[in-house]
Amino acid sequence: MKKIILAYSGGLDTSYCLKKLSSKGNEVHAVCINTGGFKKSELKTNENKALKLGAFKYKTIDAVEIYYNKIIKYLIYGNVLRNNTYPLSVSAERTIQALEIINYAKNNDATHIAHGSTGAGNDQVRFDMLFQIIAPEIEIITPIRDNNLTREDETTFLQNNGVNIEWEKAKYSINKGLWGTSVGGDETLTSDKKLPNSAFPSQLNTNKMKNCL
Repeated sequence: MKKIILAYSGGLDTSYCLKKLSSKGNEVHAVCINTGGFKKSELKTNENKALKLGAFKYKTIDAVEIYYNKIIKYLIYGNVLRNNTYPLSVSAERTIQALEIINYAKNNDATHIAHGSTGAGNDQVRFDMLFQIIAPEIEIITPIRDNNLTREDETTFLQNNGVNIEWEKAKYSINKGLWGTSVGGDETLTSDKKLPNSAFPSQLNTNKMKNCL
């Protein structure tokens, strides 16, 4: 049996990882690093969901203050924007999340660290680099990347294992944090398509826009 610390957000990717790894008899700790993207009610829902998926233990670590003090305030002072357009939200979050996961893993004598990154984006590098540098003795597990799974594959697996999840809600990956919200999906893997309005977690209110003008 492996003692695995899973960087858990409650989304499709980490839900798949939790169900898959726990079903193999591993002791999986689902650890959610809150960098400002969760309400209290959402964190409670996250905990309930993780335990139903087979987590040995669930833990929320509040990293909002350290995230602001160590990263965000310097991005604000420097007016740092990627391509002079948008804030470095996800990449900045991943640094803090990885460091907190490592601390938890070391303090709990974990044998493995797992994350739900695919092989398509930069998150795999952000997590793996810090894990390998700071905790080289702990093995990294990446079920989705290693098996080249699509979001549809993950959804089908969960549905076949008694988890009620709708494809229309699962097809997009949404990352909310203190410094921004990002949405990913099929369209973002190309340069000639744009996300439909339904992919975004909140919708533009044209009446409110008019009142602001």
